[in-house]
Amino acid sequence: MRFSVLVLGNSSATPIYERHPTSQVVNHNEQLYLIDCGEGTQIQLTRYGIKSNRINHIFISHLHGDHYLGLVGLVSSMHLMGRKSDLHLYGPAPLQEILALNFKYSETELRYNLIFHPTNPDETEVIFESKLLRVESFPLRHRIACTGFRFQEGVRPAKLNMEKVAKLEIPPALLNGIKWGLDFTDRDGQVYPSNELTTPAPVPRSYAYCSDTVRIPDYLPAIHGANLLYHESTFLHEMKDRAVETFHTTSLEAGEIAAEAAVGHLLLGHYSARYKTKELTLLLDEARSAFPQSELSVEGKWYDVV
Repeated sequence: MRFSVLVLGNSSATPIYERHPTSQVVNHNEQLYLIDCGEGTQIQLTRYGIKSNRINHIFISHLHGDHYLGLVGLVSSMHLMGRKSDLHLYGPAPLQEILALNFKYSETELRYNLIFHPTNPDETEVIFESKLLRVESFPLRHRIACTGFRFQEGVRPAKLNMEKVAKLEIPPALLNGIKWGLDFTDRDGQVYPSNELTTPAPVPRSYAYCSDTVRIPDYLPAIHGANLLYHESTFLHEMKDRAVETFHTTSLEAGEIAAEAAVGHLLLGHYSARYKTKELTLLLDEARSAFPQSELSVEGKWYDVV
């Protein structure tokens, strides 16, 4: 089952050549989810071969422009391209008013249902859940209300050993129960434990996304043990005072947070425009000094959650 993340934009607020504002696509079992939607997101989607009408859920972390100003354009383009299916939008409560004003003065009536789900910047909450995936929002501490998101796989059933199933002539109606742990009893009363008829299911995986935030311990439980963590790393640690002033994180702090939260792998992003592309290795080196499994996010690259 596929679980991967495509980075569409990894820059911070100020524009810089060849880097775009924040946006990502999460692909879980070929279902696409969009996280944040900075300017140019729909162009990036086109550039990397993602059809926007395959996206049914959009998650917005907060209302600074580099994280949502591409949303009106994307939602409008979906309308122009004839979208009919529902689109679910999760974000700060005022976002609903922002969209309504744009549609009012452009005299736009969407051809599809845009269903808005306000997020809670004060508590961790489950905001989306299906049989295969659960998405939680959790509070971060930025200059304005801001949330992170955790994409958590559900528990999957064990895999059947089809050779044993065929040998025992187990009725098809019983197979699903065996996958979920029920034992099988044959006509002679012989009991075959479920674990002898199956192989263990893969361990559920998780992806945590930390948008803009100053370093605090409060959100560590929400990201603990994630297989992959994306964490903003706007500045080098020599600019720690500036990071605190602007409610951002340094690359060293991002590495320390990843270590404290016992995540599997760290992706850095939200780089300040003061750092040219060739200078980003300085941020990487700093993060790796605290957490060796750190990597720079690169636009247009897919990252597997493993």
